[in-house]
Amino acid sequence: MSAAFWDRLARFYDLTHWSNGKVDAAAAARVAELVPAGAKVLECAAGTGAFSLAAAERAGSVLCTDLSQAMLEQAAKKAAKRGLSDITFARRDLLALPDPDGTFDVVIAANVLHLLPEPEKAVRELWRVAAPGGRLILPTYLQGKVGAAYGTMIKIYQGVGFHYEHAFTPESYRAFLESLGLGRVTVEVVHGRLPEGIGVLEKPIE
Repeated sequence: MSAAFWDRLARFYDLTHWSNGKVDAAAAARVAELVPAGAKVLECAAGTGAFSLAAAERAGSVLCTDLSQAMLEQAAKKAAKRGLSDITFARRDLLALPDPDGTFDVVIAANVLHLLPEPEKAVRELWRVAAPGGRLILPTYLQGKVGAAYGTMIKIYQGVGFHYEHAFTPESYRAFLESLGLGRVTVEVVHGRLPEGIGVLEKPIE
């Protein structure tokens, strides 16, 4: 899906999540708990910023990035309403980040890996910019675990342009992350209509 697709969707993006709002809110809150106080945080593919805004409550600084400038504008409006000052916004492609190796204490990419044909490339690039001793946090929808009723909703989303490349289950998502041979992997599941697996990779200190 192109930047133009996300630009067109930006004003309505939050509405597309109404049916799974409890899961999304719980996942964002849990991710915020996983951010150490004072950490330097990068979020990629941030959309309208739900995870960045949650992380900003604890982090020392947050760089909120997305391929879509229109999405970032929506995120910036939310940050301003909340009075958050330690958060900045920049347009970035998570597959080709300009940052030096080991720049960030925490790197977040939420609900994007299932959309990518080769998610392993994204994880390796995100891992590159995570600092030794840092943490890569990857919340991802688990389409492989939905019931029949929400499966119909997913088909509707696909009809308006959302193309899911992977239908992860908790088991297959963990196996995918472990297969990359990076750091220690944990996966927590936020249960609900469309469950979300919060994958966490700990980067060892070399």
